[in-house]
Amino acid sequence: MRASLFASLATPLSTNEPQSKIAIITALAANFGIAAIKFVAAWFTGSSAMLSEGIHSLVDTANEWLLLLGLRKSQHPATERRPFGYGRELYFWAFMVAVFIFVIGGGLSLYDGIDHIRHPAPLRSPTWNYVVLAVAFCFDGASFLVARRTFNAQRGRQPFWKAFRASKDPSIFVVLFEDASDLLGLLIAFLGVFLSHLLNQPVLDGVASVLIGLLLLVVAGLLLRETKSLLLGEPAEPALLQEITELAQAEATIINTAAPLSSYLSPHELLVVLPVEFTSSLSAAQLTQAVEQLRAKIEAAHPDVKHIFVQPANLAKPAA
Repeated sequence: MRASLFASLATPLSTNEPQSKIAIITALAANFGIAAIKFVAAWFTGSSAMLSEGIHSLVDTANEWLLLLGLRKSQHPATERRPFGYGRELYFWAFMVAVFIFVIGGGLSLYDGIDHIRHPAPLRSPTWNYVVLAVAFCFDGASFLVARRTFNAQRGRQPFWKAFRASKDPSIFVVLFEDASDLLGLLIAFLGVFLSHLLNQPVLDGVASVLIGLLLLVVAGLLLRETKSLLLGEPAEPALLQEITELAQAEATIINTAAPLSSYLSPHELLVVLPVEFTSSLSAAQLTQAVEQLRAKIEAAHPDVKHIFVQPANLAKPAA
């Protein structure tokens, strides 16, 4: 697995690669380096907040590997055992990322913070913390800008939260939320170290660690809710389904349609079942030709519709 991921990192990005891959690789490189220097700073200073930030960055690094693994597996071609392909591998690994943020990132940060509050110890050489936090903020900020640009390109003019709820590509919004929580966590860690040193109150460093843990729990909760929804299967947007219905109703051989059934198999792979009623005068050959013509028409208009099943049916009343 590790060799295949190194190969995927070494392969140049083509126009067919998911747009989110460059954002993931940028975040992975930043978090890997930042995690190392945070742990070094925590060792020399004894800062609980810095240790929590090191855990935070280490979890993020592992998460980026999981997202890359999910992207790679989701692109495997369909097989006899998986006739609709492996697109939902991405959703599964994105869900696991959210679990890791919740359990490892949030849980360990809370544990370490509470322990430091119960047994406070003065910081040693706090200058290390300030230098590391400044460097980490620069790297995380650069990664955040890449992730935000990728997400903004996807959402267009939609409001942020509406685009987040509607997004079908978790590899984009997971990295964006990770980077945003990184920046907020760094600010909390800075305040914890600064106030602990300024006021000579080591307990404040532990409080900062607890706040970082709570921040990670909130972010993980949002990601768990969205990735679970994607993993279970989300339908296509109502506007897209309406357009598909209108394409069917425009066919001379179709006299009635019902509401399409749909489910996303991956960010750009949609399955649609379209019940329609054809005119009774069609022969078997003509019916087959009409079905194929409608399928080709829908796929040409909507490239993300990879699986379209036209279901001839006797519909009792017109679709709403």
